[in-house]
Amino acid sequence: MLNDQTGKIGRGDILAFVTLRNERIRLPYFLRYYRDMGVHHFLIVDNASDDGSTAYLKAQPDVSLWRTEASYKRARFGVDWMNWLLRKYGTGHWTLTVDPDEFFVYPFCDTRPITALTDWLDTYDIRSFPAMLLDMYPKGPIDAVPYKEGQDPFEIACWFDSGNYTISKNPQLHNLWIQGGPRARMFFAHKPQAAPSLNKIPLVKWERSFAFTSSTHMLLPRGLNTVYDEWGGEKASGCLLHAKFLSPMADKVTEELERREHFAGSREYKAYARMLSEEPELWCKWSEKYINWRQLEILGLISKGNWA
Repeated sequence: MLNDQTGKIGRGDILAFVTLRNERIRLPYFLRYYRDMGVHHFLIVDNASDDGSTAYLKAQPDVSLWRTEASYKRARFGVDWMNWLLRKYGTGHWTLTVDPDEFFVYPFCDTRPITALTDWLDTYDIRSFPAMLLDMYPKGPIDAVPYKEGQDPFEIACWFDSGNYTISKNPQLHNLWIQGGPRARMFFAHKPQAAPSLNKIPLVKWERSFAFTSSTHMLLPRGLNTVYDEWGGEKASGCLLHAKFLSPMADKVTEELERREHFAGSREYKAYARMLSEEPELWCKWSEKYINWRQLEILGLISKGNWA
């Protein structure tokens, strides 16, 4: 452990849990975004960064930092690290488990802090809150506009697919399985069933017996995955705006292909590498420009349910 600030964690604090590698350029905006939302403390595992991420995070007063040279793949793609930290420090807290390129959006997020959402969830004894991963992208080649440190990534990557999604139910763990968006139609057009899953459950009131089984896609006990209404109504839900498709994405893809530490033999990164060589444009005539959470509600991508 490089920086232990866990003694500052107070009862009722909202905690963010993160695994990262070489995300220095993203960190200032990422931390500011979640601080402004109402996150009190960040518990971060740095997987052998060599771009200055470690030193930057070590200097942050609200970050507790661990660093490991161990294999991300052998830690079940970081899930083992997160589960250990969640069990030790997250028990009894509302926890938000996200990547540095994921930005949580929920109903009323423009006027209400995340504590308003968690207070409402506590009132109804709801322990888990879903957020579909919404891939954001620029108009034009992905690397055409350089991303600057501290910049809102959605000033560049402000477009998304409003449709083009498939949903099925996992009969074993009861989670929904969502695929589609620009990655399915561009990078996995020949085999859309192999496209990355977009269903996530990032916000959880953690208990010692809980565990993520595959990233934040699904949890145990499996009742935590029933974040939808099977009887025709709607439960409240959010989105994770995904800022992956920004410069310097090509450098990141090259690095991860060399490391070979990602799921399914880095299948996703191999698909990126094939397409990036052609300078693809993810934007199409059906793309929507992001405005706010209310737009996502109108499009059926998030729901306020009975939270008014």
